[in-house]
This record gives sequence, C-alpha cells and structure tokens, in this order.
Amino acid sequence: MNFSFGPRRAAYFDIAEHLTTVGSPPLAQPEIEVFERFDLLYRALCAILYNYAPTSGHPGGSISSGRFVEGILFDAMAYDVADPDRVDADIISYGAGHKALGLYAIWALRNEIMRIGAPQLLPRDVRLQFRLEDLLGFRRNPTTATPLFKQFGCKALDGHPTPATPFVRLSTGASGVGVASSLGLAWGARDYFGKNAPRVHIVEGEGGMTPGRVSEALAAAGTASLDNVVMHVDWNQASIDSNRVCRDGTQPGDYVQWTPQELAWLHDWNVIDVRDGTDFQQVFAAQRLAASLGTGQPTAIVYRTTKGWRYGIEGKGSHGAGHTLCSPGFMESAAEFVNEAGASLPACDGQFQRCAGGAEKAVVEECYWEALQVLRHNLERDRALTEMLAARLVDARRRLDKAARRPRDKAPDVAALFAAAEQHAGSTPAALLLKPGSRTTLRGALGDALGYLNRASGGAILAAAADLLGSTSISAAGKDFPGGFYNAATNPDARLLSIGGICEDAMAAILGGLSTYGHHVGAGSSYGSFIAALGHVPSRLHAIGAQARQEIRKEPYRPYFLICAHAGLKTGEDGPTHADPQPLQLLQENFPRGTLITLTPWDPQELWPLVSAALARRPAVIAPFVTRPDENVLDRSALGLAPPAAAQSGVYALRRASGKSDGVLVLQGSAVAYAFIEGALPLLLAQGIDLDVYYVASAELFDLLPLNEQQRIYPDQAARSAMGITDFTLPTMHRWVRSAFGLKKTMHPFQKGRFLGSGPGPVVLREAGLDGDSQFEAIMTYVKQRRR
Repeated sequence: MNFSFGPRRAAYFDIAEHLTTVGSPPLAQPEIEVFERFDLLYRALCAILYNYAPTSGHPGGSISSGRFVEGILFDAMAYDVADPDRVDADIISYGAGHKALGLYAIWALRNEIMRIGAPQLLPRDVRLQFRLEDLLGFRRNPTTATPLFKQFGCKALDGHPTPATPFVRLSTGASGVGVASSLGLAWGARDYFGKNAPRVHIVEGEGGMTPGRVSEALAAAGTASLDNVVMHVDWNQASIDSNRVCRDGTQPGDYVQWTPQELAWLHDWNVIDVRDGTDFQQVFAAQRLAASLGTGQPTAIVYRTTKGWRYGIEGKGSHGAGHTLCSPGFMESAAEFVNEAGASLPACDGQFQRCAGGAEKAVVEECYWEALQVLRHNLERDRALTEMLAARLVDARRRLDKAARRPRDKAPDVAALFAAAEQHAGSTPAALLLKPGSRTTLRGALGDALGYLNRASGGAILAAAADLLGSTSISAAGKDFPGGFYNAATNPDARLLSIGGICEDAMAAILGGLSTYGHHVGAGSSYGSFIAALGHVPSRLHAIGAQARQEIRKEPYRPYFLICAHAGLKTGEDGPTHADPQPLQLLQENFPRGTLITLTPWDPQELWPLVSAALARRPAVIAPFVTRPDENVLDRSALGLAPPAAAQSGVYALRRASGKSDGVLVLQGSAVAYAFIEGALPLLLAQGIDLDVYYVASAELFDLLPLNEQQRIYPDQAARSAMGITDFTLPTMHRWVRSAFGLKKTMHPFQKGRFLGSGPGPVVLREAGLDGDSQFEAIMTYVKQRRR
C-alpha cells in the first residue's frame, strides 16, 4: 500500500535542490571564512563553559545547533541589539532550554562583537547586556560569593534560560513547554501586528518534539495559519538515552516512528529539509527561503546535524555530559581554537594541584576567566570578523526600522482591560449584575466577566478550551466578535482559539506565552480535574519567567487565566474521574506569593469582584474554580449575608452570629456553601444555634493583605476554635482550622475514605456526607462537644 498525505496549504523544499535553481549561493567566500572562524570560537566557548562550570550543562546540542543559530542572529532576524525589549522586533526563543549553554555562549560572543566593532549598539543599561564576564555565572546561584563573580557583578545564569537574561522572553526546557509557549509569543505578535508581524524563531531538537504537548501545539499553529513562525529543528538524532530517537530511512526509531519533517508536514507546516546542517550555504539559503514563502503557513527548517560535532564526544554521551575537568579530552576539543589563537588555556598538571581537582572554587573561577580572556583577545585581533559581524547587527536594526511595523487597525488594548477591571473593582458593572431570584451558573458569570473585559479592550482576551468552549461558558469571552476559531488569514478577528482539540497541555503553555508577549490575556478552560494537573507545569514556568523578568525590568506580571471549570462534586454525573476534589490542592498556596491566585467563589455574584481583584494584583496566573450546574442567585442582604464585594479580601465573614457565637465555621467551595446556606443554616437557626461563618474565596488574595488586616478579618482565635467544610481536600483547610479538634470535625469529600460514585450533584453530596442535613448533624455534634 502506498501512503501519501492529503492536500496541504504548506510547501516542502529540499534546500540542496533549491540551491541548484538560484543564481548564486547566499554567502561569498570571505563571509563563509568569517562564519567558520566564528563557529570555531563558539564551539570552543561551549567546551570552556562546560569545563569550568565545572562539568555542568549540555554541550552536545549547544554545539550542533550553533551554525543555524549564527544564521538566525546575524542574517535572518530583524531586531535591535541595543533594545532587547523592542516590541516590533523578531524574537528567537529557545524551546530547547537545555541548549542554554549554547545560548549563553553566543549571547556573550554577540556582545563582544558589539563592544569591539559597534559599541554604539551596546545597551547603556548593563542589565540589558550579556557580557563575557557574565559567563562566570553559568549555573551559579545568586548567593555565589567567589571573588570574580562578585567583582564583575555577574548575572547568575540558570541552568535553563529564563527572562533574567536579555532577549529571553520565556522560561523553557520542561517537557515541550518551550515550543508551545513560543508559539504563544507568535500568536500574540500576529494578532497585535497583523500581516506585518514580527517573526518568532524557535530553536528545538527532535527529542524536544516528542512530548505530546508539542504535537498539540504544532496542530494549533498549523490550523491557525501562524505564518510568522519559523521552527529550527536540530535533528541530531540523539537524546539522553538514545542515538536513534526517530525513524531514519528504514531504521525504526527508539522513541518515535516519524521524522521531524513528517511531523511538521502532517500538521500543515512548510518544511525545508537541510541535509547538511554544517553547511553555511544550505543553512543561510534555508533561512532566507523561509522568509520569502507566501503560503500563509508556519515553517519548520530541519537541519541534519551531529550532537557534539567536533567536540570529541558525540551523540547521547554529549547530551548532559562532556569531558572531565581540564582533561586531555577537553584540551583536544579546544586545540583547534588554541592553535588558531596562538595562545594557550590555563593548564593543570595530572594532580590538579592548582585547583585541588576542582575543590578550590575561586581557583577554578580564576582559570575560567583566564580562558575567557584568551577568547576575548582573539576577537580583538580578528578585525575582519568583528567588523563584518558588527555590520550585520547594524543591518539587522536597519531592516527592523525599514519594516515599519505598526499595530494593526483595531489592535487589542490590554491596558484598557486592566483599566476596566480597576474602574469597577469596588462594584459590579451594571451589565454584569445578577437579579436575586434568578438562576445562572458560576461558569456563565465568569464567561460574562471575561466577555465584558474583552469588549472593553477591543479583544485583548484570546480564549480556548479543551473542546469545551460552550460547556464551560468561556465562549462568552468571544461574544460580539466574529464567530468561529481564529485563523490569521481567514478569521483574524475571532477571539476563540483552536488548540488541537482536547489539549490542556499545549493550551496552558500557548496561553502563557501569549500573555507573556504583553498585549493579551490568555484564558483557557477545561475540567478542573484535568487542567489543574496538566496546566501545572506551564503555569509554573510562566510564573518562573515572570519572576525572573524582574531582574531586568520591574514591571507587573502578565497574567493568564487557567480556568478550572466543572469543578468538584457538582459534576457528579461524570463520576470520580471528572468530579475530583483534588485540583485546588495542586495550586492553592503552592506558588511563591503573588505569582498565582486561585479563586473559589460560591455565588455567581462573586465572580466579578474576585476577577477584578485578581487582575488588580497582576499575578502571573489566575486560576478560578467554577462549577457546572445552575445556581440560585440569592438575596444576600435579606439572608443576613455579607455582600458579594466582600469576597475581594479573599477571606471574609459571610455571616456573623447575632449574639453569643456557638462556634466558628469555615467554608470553601460552592457546593458546600449552597448546601449550608439553603439546607443546614435554617435547621441550625431553628435549634437556636448561631455561628460565625467565614468563607474562603481566595487564599492568595488574603495572603496579599497586610498582616494586621488579615488578623482583623480572620483572627487567630477564630482559627483555633473553627471547624471547616470544603468542596476540596482536607489539606486545603489546614490553614483555616488550627486545632486537632477542629480538623477532626472538618468535613471534606474524602472523609469516608473513598472516591465517590456518579450521579447528580446533590446525590453525590449526600453520598459524601456534605449535604445540608449531614452538615447540620455534624455541626450540632461540633457545637455540643465544643461546649463540653
């Protein structure tokens, strides 16, 4: 049987064949000679970094990707090296975060090129430079106290890149997040600038394409026609454990049975096949061809390379390992550079007497700096190299200025979104007010709030769901915008994204990258039982990136919404696989303060107050938990309940005892709160039992209050006497219930020691012992025993 792919909008090229059809190759011989010398410096620097780290990092993939990254930085990109944050510039994003050693090496070499050949391009703020001296901080902690690290004020360079490094937008390196979040950057650029959008160049390897999250992301980009994306694939066929990652000809792969070309082509990406990734002519021709394509589809350039090329250790052995400290292997790997430089690297005798085998960190650092200075002096002598490459950096800025990129007509205004949230922070906008006695859903109230903000900002929210747009009501975010899914060519004004179908993994990462670009707020929704877990890694990396960015520029974080919909036991018909109480425990108070805010409203009227309060705090991630079924919109004033706006403090007194209190009750979750208000409370009052009742609407909003305000709202003595009732797991109550007695009385879905069965929400609540009657009985026992 002969198999062939169906029709594609994309195009496929063999660059060697393409070169035979063009009049002349892209580079003249003197240019090739310069790039050969520069690549020699780059490979030597990669070896030096690994050696003096000491013996830490990923030299193999850093080396095999070097030549095409040199093409990106010195030929393909239109960008301004003097301004790493220039919004209209092309972006290079290392999806392959383990190639950080290579990123740092070439960043430092580029800075040296500017320092020597075009000092006018050096950013005045040293935080925006990446100096050769900063390499002394490779894989070092900020608390490092070695002499030169402190003397030079070196950057502490993370083992995988973060935005603490200039020109790095994202934190990457974890299980395919880099590709998906980089595509989010491209999505943000394409929607904000339109057809003349900045290009996003993604650096990845075939091993980094194996996570399912990447296939989901490739599908999303191909479907949406993100034509401003070029993914550069370092196909070196080696990972940590295998030298045969993909199928190669008739030889099956150890991991997958596709080639990178096939995977990209499957998802309707242009493919440019570079059979020799060490040939500068093929590399530059492929990148220039990618820039000229008019198919309207994203492009993958696949370079066939050798991991650890000319390093002395090739294949999987060079992935996260290399030559031992100052070994003959290291010296041999640097020999070509040493001979070219006419100098020598610091040498140790066989006993490592100078640095005690690496134990003397200050001595190792001293040797490291001596080696870096050898490289610096070589660059200072090679004027032909520095002048030619500096001229290319000047030209990159000239090309960017000439492109004259401007936001498209009716581009979204994310500042207007935050302004709208701030304007109505204290009161719900009239369009979102709910009438007591009516019925609606928490998910619907959230969707309406996002829709309101989207209209106010001209479409700054791009929303997605795991095939649940209508079911989770996030489709309301796209109300009053064109229907259907976003496509850059055919439906660019739509606000709903197609992320490959049931794809929480890619969705969370793409929306994080989208928000990072700075002109949008992404919003993604699925069952809380799925997205809290599957979106956890992308959310963590997004928060890490937001925090790391503060090293360069103090600015508010750029939030996205990780919407945990159909949350908890009220989704009982779907059974315990879907109606799971565990997701809140994965997120609540599990991130550094201010980076993630969970929202756990019980009443649809609380959605706007909580969303506006969270946006005002500008965390990296906002995670609302909203339920599926219709709820009664209660007249809170008539019931003696605090107004919805009280939820903005995160914890609030839902109801105060009218006289002497019989105890303290803490609620968290819509299911148990409604069961208490509508079921247990009338029974308690009929028995003359009056409680102080607190509700936890957001642990993190409460944490962001001053300590004295926290004590005023929820004093310690209340926590020491309280019992709790929660939709979620018992550990989510430990913060609010601080006595052994109270915890023993606290009610939660797993209190009977089992996952619950299926059925309508009220039935599952009854099975769990969380319905109104069960709450009444448990509270009565608590009150009686407390009195004793």
